[in-house]
Amino acid sequence: MPASQLLRALRQALRLRHYSGRTEEVYVHWVRRFVKFCGLRHPREMGTAEVTRFLSSLAVDRHVSASTQNQALSALVFLYRDVLEVPVGWLAGLARAKRPKRMPVVLTADEVRRVLKRMRGRNQLLAALLYGTGMRLFEALGLRAKDVDFAANEITVRGGKGDKDRVTMLPERLKSPLLHHLAAIRQQHERDIAEGAGCVELPGALGTKYRNAGREWGWQWVFPATHLYTHGPSGERRRHHIHVTVVQRAFREAVGAAGITKPASCHTLRHSFATHLLEAGYDIRTVQELLGHADVRTTMIYTHVLRRGGLGVRSPADKL
Repeated sequence: MPASQLLRALRQALRLRHYSGRTEEVYVHWVRRFVKFCGLRHPREMGTAEVTRFLSSLAVDRHVSASTQNQALSALVFLYRDVLEVPVGWLAGLARAKRPKRMPVVLTADEVRRVLKRMRGRNQLLAALLYGTGMRLFEALGLRAKDVDFAANEITVRGGKGDKDRVTMLPERLKSPLLHHLAAIRQQHERDIAEGAGCVELPGALGTKYRNAGREWGWQWVFPATHLYTHGPSGERRRHHIHVTVVQRAFREAVGAAGITKPASCHTLRHSFATHLLEAGYDIRTVQELLGHADVRTTMIYTHVLRRGGLGVRSPADKL
């Protein structure tokens, strides 16, 4: 099987099992790197020695993190098991790198305020929404107009991590800015329609089942891109949502301008959301539901970064 056919078969196997697009690109990336690392030999010709050497090189030469190394191993396990249909007892038995326990970076409420003050326009609104709802960045970028319920003060997150839906709150102070933003986006959408464009990508086979749904207002992105693009197979002129790097760059620049030395990213706003809710006395199970964590133990990490000292315990020295 030539390399092009191998990657095509890998993509087909991932889509057949409904893996996310992000996972597909990551797995294709690691398989391509593995093949190049081994001198363009076919994976069928290789075994434990080559896989072990590749993973060791990632850690020793490339200094990748344990989670990145495990991600590469997962991609190779999928390749051998589900694409090449090779027994993977030898591969699944490889020891996975031990992930160190790290405390999440959390901004104080004042630091969040300073960062948001230095952002502008849609990037500021999006960052405020991340902090106010606890959404992941890709979840916020994937919001459609129909997912925002102003009457119920709710936002429905669809197809989040693990392809799970959940409901989170719509912050009261963001309702007015979001309404104005959506009004401007709707005007832009109507102009696109008048010019023969106005389509968006629909999930799954909805675009085939409902031919005109891609032009309906409810399906439009809350944060659409500035420019149109032409969808090759259909020839439709569409808009995608803004690219993740646009928001990440704006946030990184705002953190620097605010004089904050913490290694904060957009995901830090999600960590801050959870920590500040726990500080305010909200039940950890409620926070778990809002974050979409399957296991409360994942949420419990935020109890270790509450602004009350180590593990939230008051030091006996404070009683002297």
